[in-house]
Amino acid sequence: MDPSVTSGLYRDITDLAQQSPSWVGHFVEIGTEAVILIFGVLFLVSWWRTRSADSRAMAVAVVGPLATAVAYVCSELFKSAVQEDRPCRAVAGAAASLATCPPVGDWSFPSNHSTIAGAAAIALAIAWRKIAILTLPLALFAAFSRVFVGVHYPHDVAVGLVLGGLVATLVVLALTRPARALIETMRTSRTGVVVWFAGPGPAVRPDIGSGQVHGEGSGQASGYGPESGHGAGHGPVGDSRRLRRQRGRHGARP
Repeated sequence: MDPSVTSGLYRDITDLAQQSPSWVGHFVEIGTEAVILIFGVLFLVSWWRTRSADSRAMAVAVVGPLATAVAYVCSELFKSAVQEDRPCRAVAGAAASLATCPPVGDWSFPSNHSTIAGAAAIALAIAWRKIAILTLPLALFAAFSRVFVGVHYPHDVAVGLVLGGLVATLVVLALTRPARALIETMRTSRTGVVVWFAGPGPAVRPDIGSGQVHGEGSGQASGYGPESGHGAGHGPVGDSRRLRRQRGRHGARP
């Protein structure tokens, strides 16, 4: 992509960054790096909450970080192929960047931060739908912040978001089934670390009609006894009494 297409927008955003209060600049500089750590924490929470869920849910959760890593590798391959210089060096007349301009050879297109953020946001949203209300705005912030601090063109971050989201979706779809089979196998293991990682899975709800729940030694639970509503003619005791009465009647006949 021709960098000149978004050079004007890059100047506008970097001018805005220079005119903003200093605390805004510091906040964005910290946030542009911290957002990646936040996604890492969310991946951990997503994994932890699925340890007691079914195997498919946990498979989707643990595949998410792998999908993000694959997206990052794809971003690096594109960088090496395109070799677009950073706008903080290439755009004439632009305001000075808030962040230190990366050295020559650290190419601009696409944005690694945006690719990682886009992949993590989508992977987390697939595994944990309710968290999308947080992850998607975080991804947008991560992308915008890279332009705001002056180290990327707008098209770098836009393509990075799309690339990350697309790769993450494809990887999750491709790996969920084998990951699910692996999780199910791990949950049958007796190795402590493996069991801890895979979790116990969903709790088994007791079957109300089974003998295991009612117990065989309880008269009330098994349907016998004075409170069960059954007479003495039912159950083991009633059966023995009925048998004795039948024997007595047969013995009394001539």
